[in-house]
Amino acid sequence: MPNRKPAVGGNWKMNLHAADVDALVDGLNEQIGANNTVDTIICPPFVYLQRVAEKLAAASSNIQLGAQDIYYQANGAYTGEISASMLKDIGVSIVLTGHSERRHVLGESDTLINAKTLAALEAGLDVILCIGEKIEQRQAGQTDAINIAQLHYGLAGVTAEQMQNIIIAYEPVWAIGTGMTATPDDAQSAHDAIRKALAIMYSQDIADAVRIQYGGSCKPGNAAELFAQPDIDGGLIGGASLKTEDFAGIVNAAG
Repeated sequence: MPNRKPAVGGNWKMNLHAADVDALVDGLNEQIGANNTVDTIICPPFVYLQRVAEKLAAASSNIQLGAQDIYYQANGAYTGEISASMLKDIGVSIVLTGHSERRHVLGESDTLINAKTLAALEAGLDVILCIGEKIEQRQAGQTDAINIAQLHYGLAGVTAEQMQNIIIAYEPVWAIGTGMTATPDDAQSAHDAIRKALAIMYSQDIADAVRIQYGGSCKPGNAAELFAQPDIDGGLIGGASLKTEDFAGIVNAAG
């Protein structure tokens, strides 16, 4: 099996305020800031990115700073949006694109998600591209078809060379924030299909090198079993990333 360094991302979504952010970052720096066996990423809300960047730098932390979203234009009259250069300017190194809530709550299209992915890569940012099926699609036996379609749309125009800057996050929508979790076998099956699709789209070497995270009610209690699967290379964590002990436990389970 290729030696892929695990990657665990914490997506804080629209949660926490300044004092909570400070306490969480301080706790994570103390518990996992020196961990170099796992690529650990935290994605605070936009308004706290610079605050978190300063705390990570002051602690010489190995934790990477990510953003939850990005706009595809470099600059201009786009009220409320944030560009790649602005994110890089404050120390962001990686962004999420295609998160299920952006797709299904905020109505982002595959075309827009692809444009954001390409803009981030062009600017020199890494990308976590999120894909995943809804419960009715899963019940209809469409899991792999949905994932592979979203993969093709999201990666349209992404070169083989740029794939070294891509992480795929498989997040079954029905398992996000519901307490439901795909079984390790179910998750592994989806990840295996994604990797096989990448081999067809690019090459077996690229498919073997790309890290595929699992996102969907991953907790300290089930992380190790999920991460033990051959094609699961870490996790994209929601609620559990808001608690120091829980997130640190998941990171430690990955590495």
